[in-house]
Amino acid sequence: MAVFLLKKRSVLLDGGTCGVKMRQLPFMCIICIVMLFIVYRTTNYQYQQTEIESRLDPFYSSKDSNFDMRSLNSLPRGIIQARSDLELKPLWSTTTSKSKAKASNSSCHNLLAVPVGIKQKSNVDALVQKFLSANFTVILFHYDGNVDGWEDLPWSKDAIHIVAHNQTKWWFAKRFLHPAVVSIYDYIFLWDEDLGVENFHPGRYLEIVKSEGLEISQPALDPNSTGIHHRITIRSRTNRFHRRVYDIRGSTKCSDESEGPPCSGFVEGMAPVFSRSAWLCAWHLIQNDLVHGWGMDMKLGYCAQGDRTKKVGVVDSEYVVHQSIQTLGGQSLKKDSNPEESVKRHVVDVRSEIRRQSTYELQIFKDRWERAVKQDRNWADPFNQRRRQRYKQRRRSKFKKLR
Repeated sequence: MAVFLLKKRSVLLDGGTCGVKMRQLPFMCIICIVMLFIVYRTTNYQYQQTEIESRLDPFYSSKDSNFDMRSLNSLPRGIIQARSDLELKPLWSTTTSKSKAKASNSSCHNLLAVPVGIKQKSNVDALVQKFLSANFTVILFHYDGNVDGWEDLPWSKDAIHIVAHNQTKWWFAKRFLHPAVVSIYDYIFLWDEDLGVENFHPGRYLEIVKSEGLEISQPALDPNSTGIHHRITIRSRTNRFHRRVYDIRGSTKCSDESEGPPCSGFVEGMAPVFSRSAWLCAWHLIQNDLVHGWGMDMKLGYCAQGDRTKKVGVVDSEYVVHQSIQTLGGQSLKKDSNPEESVKRHVVDVRSEIRRQSTYELQIFKDRWERAVKQDRNWADPFNQRRRQRYKQRRRSKFKKLR
C-alpha cells in the first residue's frame, strides 16, 4: 500500500511539473518572437542607415566612421556640413582616379591645390615647379575657364585641371577635395596663386612641421609682403618657427594671457597647410554657400587635433612673399571722368562688390557658429576649459609666492 501511494505521488509530481512546463512554453515562445523582432528591426535599421550614409557620403566606408567622429568632436554639431552640393559625380570620379594613379606611379604623398587664372601663369609656373620637384601631386582650379593656355608648360599634363568659372578657393576645396578623395595624402597645401616661393622649399618645410607636431601650419610671410593682416604671420629672422606672437600695438593686444587667434593657434587663409586628420575636420567646417571662407581662419584651431597653441604654427625658415594680387573678379574698373556717363553705363566696381559679399558671409558664419554652440548642449569649448585651467594654475602660483 505504501509503495502504491509513493508511486501515485510520483506520478502526480511528474504531472505537475509537466503542467508547469506546458504553461511556460507559450511564454517562452512569446519572448523568443519579441527578441527575434528586435534583432530584425535593429539589423534593418543599421542596413538602412548604411545605405543612406553611402548615398550622402559615397567616399566613406564603415571602417572610417569612428575615426571621422573623433576628428569632428572638436566642432559643435550645427556648424558641420558633411557633404557638398556638387552634383557632378563623374567629375569627382575622374579627379580621384587621376590623383590615385599619379600617386601610385610616383609615390606622391602630399598635395598642392591652387586656384589659378591665366594672368598669374608665370608666378604659378614657378610655384608648381617647386612642388613637383618635391614629388607633390598638383591640382589647379581654373576660375577663369582658360585651361588651354597652360598646355605649353611641360608639367601641365602631369597636373590635374578642374574648371569652374568665377569660383573661389574654398568653393573648389569643398567640392573637389573631399577628405576621402585626398586621404592618400599626408599633407594638403591649399594655397593662393600670388605667393612668391623663391625662399621656400616644400621638403624642408615638412621636415619642420613633422618634427614639431604641427597639424595646421603656414609658411611665414616676408616682411616686405603686401596684404599682411596679422602680425603672427610675419617672418621672424631668428626662429625656425613660432606658435604665438607678442604685440601690444593696435586694437588686438597679444600678451602672455592671450591664448587664441590671432595671437596663437592661428594661420591665415592664403597659404594653409593641413595634415590628413586636420583636413578631415576643416573640410566639414567649410560652408557650401559661404564661398569666400571669411571667418574660417579664426576657427581652424578647433581642427588641430588637440591644443591649438601647440599644434598650429608658422614656419619662419621657409617663407613666402604675399603679392596680394587680386585677380578673382578682375581689377576694379577705372572711374569715368564724367560721373553722369558712369551712371548711365552702370559701371560696377567688382572688387568692392566681392569685398561686400565677403563681409556679409563673415557675419553669417559668425552667427552660425554661435547658434551651433548654443544648440549643441553636449559640446563644450575645449579651449575655454584649458583657459580656465591655466587661470587657476596662475592663481595658485601667485598665491604660493605671496605665502
